[in-house]
Amino acid sequence: MKHIWGMMAAGAWLALSAPVLADVKTGVDAWQQGDYAKAIREWRPLAQAGDPDAQFNMGQAYKLGRGVQADLSTAIDWYRKATAQGHLRAEDNLGLLMFQQGDRAGAMSYLQRASMRGEPRAQYIVGTALFNGDLVGKDWVRAYALMSRAAASGLAQASTSLTQMDKYIPEDQRRQGLAMAANMDQGKGATFAAADQAPVRAAPASVPTAQLPASTPPAARTAAPAPKPATPRPQVAAATPPRPALPRPSASGGWRVQLGAFGAEANARALWSRLTGKVSGLSAYQPFLVKAGAVTRLQAGPIASSADASRLCIRIKAAGADCMPKKS
Repeated sequence: MKHIWGMMAAGAWLALSAPVLADVKTGVDAWQQGDYAKAIREWRPLAQAGDPDAQFNMGQAYKLGRGVQADLSTAIDWYRKATAQGHLRAEDNLGLLMFQQGDRAGAMSYLQRASMRGEPRAQYIVGTALFNGDLVGKDWVRAYALMSRAAASGLAQASTSLTQMDKYIPEDQRRQGLAMAANMDQGKGATFAAADQAPVRAAPASVPTAQLPASTPPAARTAAPAPKPATPRPQVAAATPPRPALPRPSASGGWRVQLGAFGAEANARALWSRLTGKVSGLSAYQPFLVKAGAVTRLQAGPIASSADASRLCIRIKAAGADCMPKKS
């Protein structure tokens, strides 16, 4: 996929770890008040003594250039030290920063683990690599699964890439990928925190987020590598594209999505009203109120294929609602 790697530098957001030790918290408090130099004075001795949260915070400070001169190599060193002690947010950021700095092969093992924890940017990178067969073996089913999860999280680049993948990946492999994505979502659990959030084991206090500076000049990010002749590569624009529309309704489609079952028809109608306000494009579908005894099932359609129904469900689930493809 052309231009796809450079896009990860834009719009990546990072936050400092919340503290476990009181002195780390003192540094976080100072950071929140804009006293970055004091934060560094609090964290540096703790980081040098081996505290993984302080090490992670030092990595963030060197990445953002607050309280210290920005130095991405030093940031990587601090992330690596925290990662060696099992700090998962440090590992996520280590992989992303190594990749942005050009060490794509070295970053891939970290990114693969981050992608399985649910980090959307890592899912985007690993999904792209699996699709193209770059750095890892080609696996279109897993690529589609990871890209689906990244798209469902709201990552615009992933939504665009997923649409391009539809042109190349056979329908049966897309269905397998969607099933794998659903299993990933179920197995992720409620303890996942993205790379730009505080560690699970930390206290709830946090430092405000700041945008990740671009790691390469704009000209380098927009230069397109020559495609490999044997590998079809979807074209992805360097600028962040708009989120693609939902699959279009099909008058002759034999599929629907089921959104819930209710004892009162009014509740089904109320859910439809809420969802059409939250999921852009959903109002283009026809709502069906299917009676089964005392139960009213809310369905939407018609939809052309099971793959389109599954993709629609991913978008609906991302809005916080239940959804299940169903043959009409």
